[in-house]
Amino acid sequence: MPMDRFRANPLAPRPFSRYAIDMTERSPALRAYAMLAFVMLFWAGNSIVGRAVRDDIPPFTLAFVRWTGALVILLPIAWRGLVRDKAALIAGWKPVLALGLIGVSGFNGLLYWGLHHTTATNGLLLQAATPALVLVCNALFFRDRAGGWQVAGVTLSTIGVLLVVTHADLGVLAGFRLGKGDILILGAVLAWSIYTSLLRIRPAISQASFLFATFLIAALAMLPLAVWEWHAAPPIHWHPAVIGAFAYVAILPSLIAYYLFNSAVEMIGAGRAGQTISLMPLFGAGLAAALLDEPLHGYHLAGMALILGGIAMTALLQRRPAP
Repeated sequence: MPMDRFRANPLAPRPFSRYAIDMTERSPALRAYAMLAFVMLFWAGNSIVGRAVRDDIPPFTLAFVRWTGALVILLPIAWRGLVRDKAALIAGWKPVLALGLIGVSGFNGLLYWGLHHTTATNGLLLQAATPALVLVCNALFFRDRAGGWQVAGVTLSTIGVLLVVTHADLGVLAGFRLGKGDILILGAVLAWSIYTSLLRIRPAISQASFLFATFLIAALAMLPLAVWEWHAAPPIHWHPAVIGAFAYVAILPSLIAYYLFNSAVEMIGAGRAGQTISLMPLFGAGLAAALLDEPLHGYHLAGMALILGGIAMTALLQRRPAP
């Protein structure tokens, strides 16, 4: 296969090598993992904000304002690219529509809705299933077979997540029961896993154009639900924390995080990128310690070691699948 193909199309699969990250790939891969660390920090904050303002902002209103605000900020940045990518967007409207509905509108709507009806602990427990579900989606949609090191790494990271979220008390798992909010969070986890896996089919357009298109789809999808909330739910209690929540969700976990996540998936693949979801409970614990003066314990450190060890195992030792 000629190398010119890879230079012409950045979304095309890279040449296969014996190991997932060789000397020529190490620097881009490290950059991708650094980007994903910021993504998980911003998304951990997103879950905390969504839970904190549940009594002030209805879930679909929060999602609608989130994507509308992101669109307003993104438009002057993406305008030239949108004009240039117009034909490719029209030709690839089906995958763009699917990705916008599943990974932007569906995921966030279900997440915010679920956070109104379940605890943060349950939400983190359920989101621990994301890395494994990404591998399942890759196998179902593209017949990708996860390598032994990748399965081992995902398993190790998942154990670390459970250790952090349960506070090293396995009795929490024994007492876990699925409620309405938990089912909604599971739906969000499934939507995000599908989105992560299907990112490889998006049109070869600029990141700004792709983000604008999917954010627009999400805003339009959330609009009728938000209008319904404005008539059925109590009015929003406006105060500085609510305004700050709107600003935060529109910028950091939306505009910046989606750009970084999508770029990282292109660089290291859906499976490795999806595994970094395991970092969210660690960042959540760190934010709770910094903002709420909650103490850090030994199980936080043990969980961190397992999570980082699992990610490193996958990144450094996983072999690429055969063509």
